[in-house]
Amino acid sequence: MKIIESDRNRFMQNLCFQRFLLVFVLTVGLMVVLPMASLHAKPFFEDGFLGLTQQEVHEKLGIPHAIRSRKSALRVFSYYSPKDWKKYFSKLVSPQNGEDVYTYSRDGVQVRYSFVYKPDFREAQDFPTLHVKRVEVEFTPSIPLKAVPSLVNEFSPSVRPKNPAFRSNLWVLLFKGPPSKEAELVVEQWDKEDGDWSLAYQLFSLNGLPDYLTVDSSIDRLEFAVQSLSRIHQIGRHTHEPILNPYSPEFAQRPPAPPKPQKTIPVPVYAE
Repeated sequence: MKIIESDRNRFMQNLCFQRFLLVFVLTVGLMVVLPMASLHAKPFFEDGFLGLTQQEVHEKLGIPHAIRSRKSALRVFSYYSPKDWKKYFSKLVSPQNGEDVYTYSRDGVQVRYSFVYKPDFREAQDFPTLHVKRVEVEFTPSIPLKAVPSLVNEFSPSVRPKNPAFRSNLWVLLFKGPPSKEAELVVEQWDKEDGDWSLAYQLFSLNGLPDYLTVDSSIDRLEFAVQSLSRIHQIGRHTHEPILNPYSPEFAQRPPAPPKPQKTIPVPVYAE
């Protein structure tokens, strides 16, 4: 009787061990099969968007209000319902060509978020994980620079006057926070390892910015992107004009723009 009981105990121990081994093997197998990037995906910066997977964007914001695809290098888009995109149009283009669109009405302004994705080519799959590489926020109608923080909660520019800031005749570029090595995942440049990639806010004006920039200057679009400050110092010296941070108190305290010189009408001189 004791021998039978001992055999039964050994049988139960072996059974428990086999079950544990099976669970362990399945767990390890899942970790190998599932993309490592999707297991550990997280935003690169404080904006909370750049670096997220497409699935995580959907979990955070819900089903997109629309999907859009670019017609060309110009800003020309076709918009589709999520149902039509999934059923037909997504099969005609690459997965990353579809941008998730979310539209909100805030303080009488239409605020439209568009998420642009980049595939994780480290994955040996036909359909690799998509990560957010850029977020475009468009405003209709256009709004002044000072109104952007109240309309876009994720936009939190530095208030330090010497924070890196640049301008051209069409945009204002602001940097925020330290670089992130992980952000190289969504950078397109072949020599991306040589840059220090940081969170960048770029604010565009469709009609151009005035020579004397103020907090009341109008902009139409804000982009959350990954850019390199060191590269701008190296190759953007002639296109990126350094300016005082427009969201600093010192910028708002500047004197008003000097009056434009009036052009006089030449008076003809006649012979006596």
